[in-house]
Amino acid sequence: MLRIAIYPNFQKRNALPCAQEVCRRLAELGGEVFLDTAYAKEFAALPFVQYDSFPALVSRVDMVIAIGGDGTILRCAKQMITSSAVLLGINTGHLGFMAGLEPDALDELGKLFRGEYFLSQRMLLEGTLTNDGQRTVFTALNEIAISGRSGKVIDFSVRADGALIGRYRADGLVCSTPTGSTAYALSAGGPLMEPELSCMEIALICPHSLFNRPLLLSSDRVLTVTHTSEESRCVCLSADGEGPVSFPAGASLEIRRSRHTVRLISLTNASFYDAVNRKLMQSIKGFGDGA
Repeated sequence: MLRIAIYPNFQKRNALPCAQEVCRRLAELGGEVFLDTAYAKEFAALPFVQYDSFPALVSRVDMVIAIGGDGTILRCAKQMITSSAVLLGINTGHLGFMAGLEPDALDELGKLFRGEYFLSQRMLLEGTLTNDGQRTVFTALNEIAISGRSGKVIDFSVRADGALIGRYRADGLVCSTPTGSTAYALSAGGPLMEPELSCMEIALICPHSLFNRPLLLSSDRVLTVTHTSEESRCVCLSADGEGPVSFPAGASLEIRRSRHTVRLISLTNASFYDAVNRKLMQSIKGFGDGA
């Protein structure tokens, strides 16, 4: 019997009715369904649902289903990094690039019980910010980003295993995983990468230079970003859009591959390139209008 936890985001339109229908279908298929106790009121009409805190649930279930947008999947994934459970995203958001199922395809849920699904293993980043001897650790499935505020450029240096890559002046920097290559790093001019690759990407945000290009590095590297601005600059660090946390002058950020991974479920055989065509190139290629 499959034990499945639901991680919904009710700020997304249609997430609540979708989550309720998913619970009904899973129970009909013979699964045990779990939710965080915070959602007991919304699911009171479903007596088969069991409750506990979500951190406790992820250590006991076989699967987690996140219902919302890409941000929902990111937040859920980071709460699962010490769990052996696998993750399915159901898209009730805008893009849903990381989702393995759309709400109009819930008939596919039966494949979970027959083992008829595909797993994609994704690397994570671990960032350690050191400032005046204090260390703060971050985990990211998409990216760790550094950016200035008030429209001011910032100065920073980047090293790989201690060797200087460069000293830069820019609005900021994005260090991305292959999963995150379709997110912030793409907007910063970075390349698309197959999500199962093992590497890191550095892309500068609006660099004050004619020649800076995104850089791909081995996931075995340890990157060190040091904030070197001489004047006072309001600079922040964010992991997967969360935070932000202050990154003052003189502080340094060490980024490495996390020892943890996340396994995402897809219930269709659609490739990464299918998702790129459907969700990122529709306006260019005319997908969805009969072309």
